Amino acid sequence: MATDPRGGGRGRRAGAPPFPFPALRGEDPLTPPLILGAGPAGCAAAIVLARSGAHPLLVDRDAEAGDVLCGGFLSWATAERLRGLGIDAEALGAHAVERLLLFGSGRPVEIPLPRRAFGLSRKTLDSTLRRQATEAGAEPIVETIRQVNGHHVLGRQREWRPESLFLATGKHDVRGVTRPRPTDDPALGIRLRFRPSATLAKRLAGTIELHLFDGGYAGVVLQEGASANLCLAVRKSLLAEAGGNPVDLLSNLAARHPHFALRLEPGWREGAIETIGAVPYGWSASTTDPGLFRLGDQAAVIPSLAGEGIDIALASGIAAAEAWLQGGPAAAPAFQRKFYESVKDSMRWAGAAWSLAETPAAAHAGLAAARLVPGLIAPLMAATRIA
Repeated sequence: MATDPRGGGRGRRAGAPPFPFPALRGEDPLTPPLILGAGPAGCAAAIVLARSGAHPLLVDRDAEAGDVLCGGFLSWATAERLRGLGIDAEALGAHAVERLLLFGSGRPVEIPLPRRAFGLSRKTLDSTLRRQATEAGAEPIVETIRQVNGHHVLGRQREWRPESLFLATGKHDVRGVTRPRPTDDPALGIRLRFRPSATLAKRLAGTIELHLFDGGYAGVVLQEGASANLCLAVRKSLLAEAGGNPVDLLSNLAARHPHFALRLEPGWREGAIETIGAVPYGWSASTTDPGLFRLGDQAAVIPSLAGEGIDIALASGIAAAEAWLQGGPAAAPAFQRKFYESVKDSMRWAGAAWSLAETPAAAHAGLAAARLVPGLIAPLMAATRIA
């Protein structure tokens, strides 16, 4: 049953004022917002909407959150935004991160982080966000969406015609609302989860590592439960050189980069390696149609070395929900443009850092400069945070 978003939804705070956004069709209430994707972006929107009584529908293809490949690092800005939603990363067992270690040619460069960050698996994060959303009043629905055509959403078992659609499907596109895909040597994501030895765990304590190499980079961070997450962003051509086999790619990188080789301990080949293809890093949406709110990676895909992907997801979900509460479906184009403006500089700086990181000569010069002037990286860290 649809809830009138202007009053009395079950997630609404006691004593909250009437909602300021308009109804369509005279005095008819708006239909509940439909959110596709129960990741950080979709759940953040659902929490804000539900706490204001809008009773959103939160649709995901999986009944329970999985351990998604991307987003295992929470920046200090992300942790603060989570606290605003009532979630304490440290209380979830997240691994505290105080410094960044950059590996390339020569000795590594150690850079203190401005504030404490965290390593946390997406399974733990997404499960917590889902719980917050449903407790606030969002209605979870398990369904695989096959196509979106305007305001017609077609699933395998049912369909909807919502007035407002929040697209939060992460790096996976839905037919009918796809993003442009890079055609010239696109980036791929590869992830290996493993349990480190006591020696490696001690080396990784309080640290996130970034290993730079020709055609990509790898991040390594401890997460909750004494697990470790190794995630790479590499060019498709690099994987092709390894015969399309991620195991052989990791072996090749280990042979060329001694520090990286030390992270691949005995038995790593038996671990599950996950991949995701054609990630459109650097893409962002500046326009949209009324009623269609693009969130998270469907709004902006920041290069992962910035460590700001989850914050973009949360910020976009919160901002879209607040825009809807003020203006209903008609608020979507203004929201999209405003969000684009808020992230474009961070995207530009992150893109520049990515280009430097995956180009050996530029990375060598950058690391040499950082060794001489340790504070050189701090402004770049600040520039890749979003407002």
